[in-house]
Amino acid sequence: MAKPRTAEDFFAAAIIDFTDYLHERSLADTTIDSYQRDLRGFAAFAVAEGCAAPEQLNQEHIIAYLASERANGKSASTIGRKASSIRGFCRFLFMDRRQNKDISQNTQTPKRQRPLPQVLSQAEMAKLLALPDTATAAGCRDRAMLEMMYGCGLRVSELIAITVHDINFELGYLRCRGKGSKERIIPVGSFALEAVNEYLAHARGQLLKCKHTQELFLNRLGDKLSRSGFWRILEGYAKRLGYDIHPHTLRHSAATHMMENGADLRVVQEFLGHSDIMTTQIYTHLSRGELKQVYTTYHPRAKMHKNNK
Repeated sequence: MAKPRTAEDFFAAAIIDFTDYLHERSLADTTIDSYQRDLRGFAAFAVAEGCAAPEQLNQEHIIAYLASERANGKSASTIGRKASSIRGFCRFLFMDRRQNKDISQNTQTPKRQRPLPQVLSQAEMAKLLALPDTATAAGCRDRAMLEMMYGCGLRVSELIAITVHDINFELGYLRCRGKGSKERIIPVGSFALEAVNEYLAHARGQLLKCKHTQELFLNRLGDKLSRSGFWRILEGYAKRLGYDIHPHTLRHSAATHMMENGADLRVVQEFLGHSDIMTTQIYTHLSRGELKQVYTTYHPRAKMHKNNK
C-alpha cells in the first residue's frame, strides 16, 4: 500500500508540472533550473508555515517568504528573481485550475481553492480507461488517447503532436517530441497499441473525412486535436466518475504506479523525459532495451492479459 502523500510531495508534484510547462514553452535549461531552485526554497518555507499543498498558498505566504529572505541578507536582485519565479508559479497554478485566481497579484484574499487533483489508483484508472464508447468514432479515439496518455506517461503537448508515423507497432515504440524540439523513444504497452490499432482501423478515417493530415488524433472536423480539446474530453469523462483530475494526473499516475510496483527512480525519470526530478543526481541514460524491459515489467498496462483480449 502506498504511503500517504505529504505536503512536500504535493509541492514537489506541482513544481514538476510547472517545470513541464516551462519546457513546453522552450525556455532555456538554465532558466528552468533557476525557477526550480527558487520554488523549492519557497515551498520549504510554506510547508514550515503549515501550508499543506499549493492550493492553500495565499498572499501572506509570499509576503512573509520574501521578507524572510530580505532579513537573511539576500540582495535586491536575488529577491526580485525569487519573486518573479513565484509569480510565474502562481500564474501556472491559476491557469491549471489549482487556484481560483492569481494570488501573486495585489488583489483581495483568494476564494476557497480547489483541492489538488489526486493521483488515481490503478482501479480508478481502469474505470476511466473503460469509459469511452468504442462503438463510436469519437469514443474509439478517446480510448486510444487515454491509453497512450497513461501508458506512455505523456504530456498533453506530446500526445497531440503524435503523427501516424511516430508509432512502431512491430517493435512497440513511440517517437515522442517533447521539451521543445527534443525527442525521446518511449515503449508502448499492448493495451495502447491495441487501442490505437482499433482507432486507425475503424475511427480515424471517419473523423478525417476528406482532409489530409499526418496528426494521429483528430477532432470532429478532421483537424488536429488541440490541447484545450483534449482537456474538455478528459474533463467530461472525469465528471462521469466524480473525479477531479487534469491531464497531468494521467502522467503522474503512470509514474506513481510504476514506482509502487518497484520501478527504479532513474527508469521513471527516463520514461517521463525529465532531466531533473527534484534531485541533483546526474542524469543516467538507459538503453532502449533496458527501458522497454523494465517498462514491461512494472507498468500495469504494458501487458495484455488473456482474459482482456
